[in-house]
Amino acid sequence: MLYGVHLDNGQCTPLQDTRQDVHCYLMPFPSKTNREAILDAAVKQVEREGLAKLSLRSLASSLELAPNALYRYFANRAHLEAAIANEGASQLHATLVHAASEGDAEQAIRRVAQAYVDFARNNPALYSVLMTPMATWGEETSAHDEMWVFTVGLMGRLTGARQAPEAAVALWAFLHGIVTLGQAGVFGPQKPPAAFPYGLDAFLAGLPRFQA
Repeated sequence: MLYGVHLDNGQCTPLQDTRQDVHCYLMPFPSKTNREAILDAAVKQVEREGLAKLSLRSLASSLELAPNALYRYFANRAHLEAAIANEGASQLHATLVHAASEGDAEQAIRRVAQAYVDFARNNPALYSVLMTPMATWGEETSAHDEMWVFTVGLMGRLTGARQAPEAAVALWAFLHGIVTLGQAGVFGPQKPPAAFPYGLDAFLAGLPRFQA
């Protein structure tokens, strides 16, 4: 019997059942196999179907890989989910940084607020993942940390460094609340979506009262 062996796991895969003796040869994973390709495919699957329907088997199939090939890059599903959340945070962070690149401090915060809400509306499944507590993060926290440092720095331009963390959490809570209400279909004639700019105006108008 002839077998193929993947370099990464040393397992024999039957290829031809014509002989009684066993021969193995080394068969490398496809050259396109890498962490970025797997993660990109996983993010696309989550965006289409949601995290609950993430299937490692279908993910491997979309990349023309055996399912066990994924474990070379992600120890288990929990680590893959954490990587997807980190990727979502990375994309959101890049979006916010771009939005803050023009205007004074207040204008930058307004642009960031709108960019945050737009990102969540345009990428609902990915946004949901990045806001989901993970059973294990491993090393997948860098993008979240970078986004937090960016947000604190942005708010500090108006409040000063001393009050910046509190202001950053308050802005985050307001924006996440707007996103969540929108996803729940709450807004309508009696609950107008204009509550978003109204609330943002009120938030920014009140910040000077708390400046150190």
